[in-house]
Amino acid sequence: MTGADEPTLEYGQRASVPSALARERRDHAASVLAATLEKRDATAFVHAGLERDPAIRYSCESLPHGRTAVAYDGTADEWLVRSTDVSDGHPAADLATTLTGRGCEGTILTPPHVPHDAALYLENAGFEVASTDAIARARATKTAGERDRIAAAQRAASAGIRRAASVLADATVVDGRLAVADEDGDTVPLTPARLRIAIDEAIVGAGAFPAGNTAVNPGTVSHVDTDADGTALRPDEPIVLAATPRGPAGYYGGLVRTLVVDSDGGQERRVHVAVTQSFRSARSLLTAGSASVRTVAADLEAEVRSFGFDDSDDIEATVSGVGLEPCEGPSDGSDEIEPGAVVRLDVAARVDETSQLRIADVLVVTDEGERPERLAAPAHSLSPAALLEQ
Repeated sequence: MTGADEPTLEYGQRASVPSALARERRDHAASVLAATLEKRDATAFVHAGLERDPAIRYSCESLPHGRTAVAYDGTADEWLVRSTDVSDGHPAADLATTLTGRGCEGTILTPPHVPHDAALYLENAGFEVASTDAIARARATKTAGERDRIAAAQRAASAGIRRAASVLADATVVDGRLAVADEDGDTVPLTPARLRIAIDEAIVGAGAFPAGNTAVNPGTVSHVDTDADGTALRPDEPIVLAATPRGPAGYYGGLVRTLVVDSDGGQERRVHVAVTQSFRSARSLLTAGSASVRTVAADLEAEVRSFGFDDSDDIEATVSGVGLEPCEGPSDGSDEIEPGAVVRLDVAARVDETSQLRIADVLVVTDEGERPERLAAPAHSLSPAALLEQ
């Protein structure tokens, strides 16, 4: 559940950071930064950027406005924030002056992507600047509050997918295409655009924001061609539904399902069995202990191919973290997926020349020996009606 101090999301509203979540997040980051500062014999951590930078949002107690600089003073175990609404000059210059006045000297650690001008202000104040991935490592494992927010966004994604399944289950076939009744009771074509709107409405109703990420048959012509987007869907072809909503506190979910209204049980059934089994295999792998992103992605693909698919078959497996960004660390191949990580597994396999089958879920990785928790999501069923029953 979300915190009592978290407001209800209205359409188009900016993210709002609950105070308890911000404090919990900062405490978690401070533990990682303090250990890094001690190991590197550095005095403080500094980052600067605009409010859209997730590392800036993560480090601030309240949502920043405009250019912002944030520091963790390792000696005082204290966070400092300067932004354009309270600083006369550049926030990084103000922060450098403040740290100097506190008696800080020596090395300042910054993220590799810290703006060049911010680094110059620190150097001009007499500090040596060195890079660290500490804040990225802190963000790679989630606090309890963060997990709650991601779970809430995932429930909204689930509501959207279930709404789409309901529309598809009630659809009729007219001239080989799917059709539904509109608000006036008239029969109209069920297009990707109409189905996408239904998903978005359910997401908003569940307290999240679609964030422009909802897609029907992404990666196909209908997803990028306006004319195709208005062409009714077919009952015998796989329909890929993707939702990546954002919750009130700025955290994302991520869910993909593939449904077929009138499946003949042919190639799509074979691909479906292989893809769903790959998720079971990956969860077992993560139950045994930490594994790298590359290892988990390779396991997902290998499990699909074990069902008789060869190297010429198009199979794509991606693994990444999810949080303040739809795709964040751990995401590099060598990144370890450790207890506390929240990761999205996404597997797609080609059914034929024009369609694919794709499934994505979000897992919470727990301690070694414990099976990762799959956040609230509909069943992996191909049938819209079966999905709604489970």
